[in-house]
Amino acid sequence: MLRSALAAFGLLLAATPAFAVTFDANDQGQIEFTMPSGNVGCIYTPAGGTDVYEPMGGGPELSCDRVEPAYVRIMMGPAGIPKRYNDVGDASCCGSNNVFGYGEVWKHDGFRCTSSGTGLICKRGGHGFSMSRKAVKVY
Repeated sequence: MLRSALAAFGLLLAATPAFAVTFDANDQGQIEFTMPSGNVGCIYTPAGGTDVYEPMGGGPELSCDRVEPAYVRIMMGPAGIPKRYNDVGDASCCGSNNVFGYGEVWKHDGFRCTSSGTGLICKRGGHGFSMSRKAVKVY
């Protein structure tokens, strides 16, 4: 009986729609957010970049860093498979006040990210990546 109730509760949670969230951009048009765990943080940079940074290909760009168990950065541009960097010289993750809560979805400029207790998934077009403590995958 308890097993049936837990299974039904799991199905209910899986069927619950995600909550859309927006974050304000800074004066350069960048948007930062951090997962509740504090282990993953992302920064969106608009097309054309900022006064001090221009994304490869002109942007827009989404860059997400995972701190533990090993520091990894994924950068996703306007097209193509995201790029994974295992040797990051400017590690600076996860200082944003914008918390991207579990069960939330962020959509901006063709990017779509979903936050869950098992990690972060971001997509643009037919490509994307997933990032968690257990694994980092690009596709």
